[in-house]
Amino acid sequence: MANERSPLLPDRHPQRDLFVCDIVDAVPKGDMSSMEHPVFSLSTKADMRPRRYERGGNWIEISPSRYGLATVHDRDVLIYCISQCMGALNEGRKVARTLRFKAHDLLVATNRQTSGRGYDLLKDALRRLQGTQIETNLRQSGKEYFRVFGLIDSAEIVRETRDGRMLDVEITLSDWVFDAIENNHVLTLNRRYFFLRKPLERRLYELARKHCGQQQEWRIGLNTLREKCGSGSSPKEFKRLVSKIIDDDAQHDYMPDYALTLDDEIVVVRPKKEAVQIPPPLSSSVSLRIDPDSYDKARQLAPGWDVHVLESEWRSWVMEKGITVNSPDAHFLGFCKKRGPYLR
Repeated sequence: MANERSPLLPDRHPQRDLFVCDIVDAVPKGDMSSMEHPVFSLSTKADMRPRRYERGGNWIEISPSRYGLATVHDRDVLIYCISQCMGALNEGRKVARTLRFKAHDLLVATNRQTSGRGYDLLKDALRRLQGTQIETNLRQSGKEYFRVFGLIDSAEIVRETRDGRMLDVEITLSDWVFDAIENNHVLTLNRRYFFLRKPLERRLYELARKHCGQQQEWRIGLNTLREKCGSGSSPKEFKRLVSKIIDDDAQHDYMPDYALTLDDEIVVVRPKKEAVQIPPPLSSSVSLRIDPDSYDKARQLAPGWDVHVLESEWRSWVMEKGITVNSPDAHFLGFCKKRGPYLR
């Protein structure tokens, strides 16, 4: 029956080709700026609505092309590109703004269809990513943007089969995205992100990952959440949609890493006990113990950030890169200094 359908998409590639296993299994990563701000449309149809989001003196404007705004599902392409770049950097290899890869690998890694329809949808995603224009005064990695740019600068199908399927794709990332990669302004995502059916579910997970992290909870008003999601629904309809996701997750436990509850007009986000995708503190955390005084210094170096979230990200970063840390306090404070002020 239709109402018994799993809330998750099926695993479209349960048996992956061993030859591409290392490529498609790169840890999914998302850039923090587009996790924080409503860059991507929640619509599954062409969204032609320009939008402006303002908070704390900062603003971002997103304008569609004739193909519409880039969607939450189009974001899969960027996540794949970011993941490949971060995987290369972690292995000590250089990365560039222009990437070339097999379209099939991207489709498998992001749990998308590999049929002819899947390749057509990927072409549409590339058009929207290149055409969506952004103007903002948000700082990223110390830079302040007062210009219009796209999410990707260009995309080219280098080889294509006779039946129209892409073999090789070449994408040039925008400075906005590549700056996030070079400055490690990215966060690890749960692979189950690619199995979420609804764009709003994906957006809620992104915001939970960005704002809650490993804190005990994160609270946000429904109206503010609606703005951060970029939802075009009325406040009443948005509350209904969020409530439905909360109820479905309570029944099926399918949302990755985080559980949401609704307390009147406040959404409360808490990590799930079984969440394993977000890297935990290092087992050798005793050797990386932070002096309590360093937290105060960290707050001065990175005002607006939750220092315990920063600490968790720092520990995960050290673990991923296999760095030997002789002075944990100095190393952690250097990490916070690079983060700088947090612009909401």
